[in-house]
Order: sequence, then C-alpha cells, then structure tokens
Amino acid sequence: MSENRTAVPDLSALADADAEQLAGMVAEIPDEQLAEGFKDPQARSTVLGEVFSRMAEHVEPERIADLDAIVHFRITEAPDGGVGIYEVEIRDGTCEVREEPTTEDPKVSFEIAPVHFLRLVTGAESGPAMFMTGKIKIKGDLMFASQMTSFFRIPGN
Repeated sequence: MSENRTAVPDLSALADADAEQLAGMVAEIPDEQLAEGFKDPQARSTVLGEVFSRMAEHVEPERIADLDAIVHFRITEAPDGGVGIYEVEIRDGTCEVREEPTTEDPKVSFEIAPVHFLRLVTGAESGPAMFMTGKIKIKGDLMFASQMTSFFRIPGN
C-alpha cells in the first residue's frame, strides 16, 4: 500500500485559532498541504468565512476614517473551479464584509488563490511581492490597493 505524500491538514483548526495562532499555524504548513485542505468545500468555506468575518476586528479605524470604498477579494481555485467573491465595504471608519457582492463597482479587486490569501493575511508574504510574482492580481486603484495592508493589524508569525 502506498503512502500519501501530501498530508491533508485539518483546516478546521485554522478557523478556530486566534490571529496569532493562525499566523503561526499557517507558517508551519507547506503550500501543497494547504492547497489539498482547500479542496474540501466545507473547509474552504469555514476558513475563508472566519478570516473575512474577523476583518472588522483587525481594522485600524483611524486609518480608514475618511475612506469610502468597496473592495472585492476574488478567491480562486474553488473545488468546482469557480471563484468565491468576498466584498469588503470601508465606510466612515467601519469595515463590513459580505459574501454576496452588491451592485456597487469596487474601487479595487484582488484575485488570489486561497493559500496565497492566507499567507497574505497572516503576514507570511507581502502584498507587493505577491503582486510582482503574479500570485495576486489587482484591478482598479493600485495606489489604494498598495495601502490596504496598512488599514489592518496583521499578526506576526
């Protein structure tokens, strides 16, 4: 009997971790194993939903006080081959996330695979480096996009 070379991690543990724990856990799991875990639709939904739901907790209100923007995160590599869209509304010093985009055009849209998204939000990889290497695609206001990470407290790993 052959051994499975790529162990599939239990992504539910990622969803239950706080920001610092998540950063540490993500840093320890190879990309290939994370990608295998994201092939499970329930695990993908749970982890991404949890990360996006916590965005409001990690926003720096003083940095977004005068901003008014809709941002789309297009998370690729869904098990069905599709793309999940998460919409972030930044308005009047608040941040609200929706899994169903409104009809309002986004100021900026990021397209990124779930593994790279986790690396980005945990501080394991920088947005500019990911953009330069094609791991993240950006449409819209590039200046605004370059400032996005400063709007949130990103945990260290």
